[in-house]
Amino acid sequence: MESLVLAVATYGYSILFGVVLAESIGLPVPAALGLLAAGAASAHGSMSVGLMIATGICAMLIGDNLLFFLGRYTGWTLLSLLCRFSLNPEACILRSADAFYRRGRVILLFAKFLPGLNTMAPPLAGSMNLPFLQFFPLDFIGASLYVLTYFTIGYLFSDFLSTILRGYSIVGSVVGWAIAILFVAWFANRLRLWLKMRKESPVPLITPEEVVAREAVAIFDVRSHGYYEQGTMRIAGSSRLEPNALVEQLRMLPHDREIILYCTCAREATAVRVARMLAEQGIPSAVIAGGLTAWKKASLPLEPVPADEMVLLPKFA
Repeated sequence: MESLVLAVATYGYSILFGVVLAESIGLPVPAALGLLAAGAASAHGSMSVGLMIATGICAMLIGDNLLFFLGRYTGWTLLSLLCRFSLNPEACILRSADAFYRRGRVILLFAKFLPGLNTMAPPLAGSMNLPFLQFFPLDFIGASLYVLTYFTIGYLFSDFLSTILRGYSIVGSVVGWAIAILFVAWFANRLRLWLKMRKESPVPLITPEEVVAREAVAIFDVRSHGYYEQGTMRIAGSSRLEPNALVEQLRMLPHDREIILYCTCAREATAVRVARMLAEQGIPSAVIAGGLTAWKKASLPLEPVPADEMVLLPKFA
């Protein structure tokens, strides 16, 4: 915080603009701290109050409008990217969309204060066809409320913040060591999981051409987020197998045909994970190397996902 106040006092409007813009587009940057620092710097006369507030609001509006239009034209692709840190990206999107739709447009006034919706609200509004002329004034009020709240707190309590910052170097050192220890623990855990995965039996891989050459096969689409955009295509004759509800679907798997899985992830990660889960249940399977992308490159037949299997976002009228 102390370094942030110093940076704002030194570089002024540009650093505030960058901090607020970064958070508004989904980066893990604390815009609230930047606004508190801007308020404290303005209270000591080093920066203009009006220009600081205008800078924060403009940065937030730019980020929000960028995500709004990206959401309008990319839909689930951007939403799943913003939910990338969630253990279940589909639930993240659907939960946010449901909350946004049920509470209505007015949630844009307070979305910046709500974890989980602060970044998701603008692209959700775009993806759910909220008219821009309705989105912009509500988002403008919400952005202004957020900026003014934290800037005013920093302005009014600038002396109090300065008192706290006198002990910042000691606290910062402790926090720094704590973060370093947590990072080492996280890295060690990732290494443990990687070594464990290396010891697991390899999953059989099969090329698209080999799949076509075989007769008794049942092909399953296990994409973690693949049935949400209208016009989505899949391998002709394949069926959906939801990787996040696999146990409930085991009974639908045939016993008289070879099970083939595919996805669109890097290194067929989802399909390999599902194949190992099936192996634990005594059900052998193989994974298409390269997934749906390899199938398309081989110019093999595709089909649209049936309408009754789609999971669509609710739309504003």
